[in-house]
Amino acid sequence: MAKLAASRTAPAAPKSLNERVAPPKPPTLPSKDLQVFPNPSPKRDYVIQFQVPEFTCNCPLTGQPDFAHFTIDMVADQLCVELKSLKLYFWSYRNEGAFHEKVTNDILDDIVKATNPRFVRIAAKWYVRGGIYTNVVVEHRKKGWKPQPTVDLPKFETMTGML
Repeated sequence: MAKLAASRTAPAAPKSLNERVAPPKPPTLPSKDLQVFPNPSPKRDYVIQFQVPEFTCNCPLTGQPDFAHFTIDMVADQLCVELKSLKLYFWSYRNEGAFHEKVTNDILDDIVKATNPRFVRIAAKWYVRGGIYTNVVVEHRKKGWKPQPTVDLPKFETMTGML
């Protein structure tokens, strides 16, 4: 039977049956380090879409929380963003103060720096503040990259299987 490493210690016992014990070290922490992996199909243009519906940061003037839904559409070149690192990256903004426009542009710059994609567009839909919704859309196109022409397919009625 294998022994546990000597450096590990057992977590403290709960004070009551309903109390959850916090781990001695959190399993994950926010990070600005975007990890990448090789694009499995670099010869093909295809869209990778990330939805981040629970983004938070703070207003730089009031310190109050700002909330946004980010949609990232990306055509990778040689590298793709690893999802766990993207989650930790977005989490890293939680306690930072920044204007909507700056945060959205900084995220675009960091994704471009990490992956050098053919194309990336970020649409940030910021929730209402003072009665105003803010949408910030930013994009990057790799120099010389041209998208494939759009293919228009015929539209068919939705079939339900019932007559």
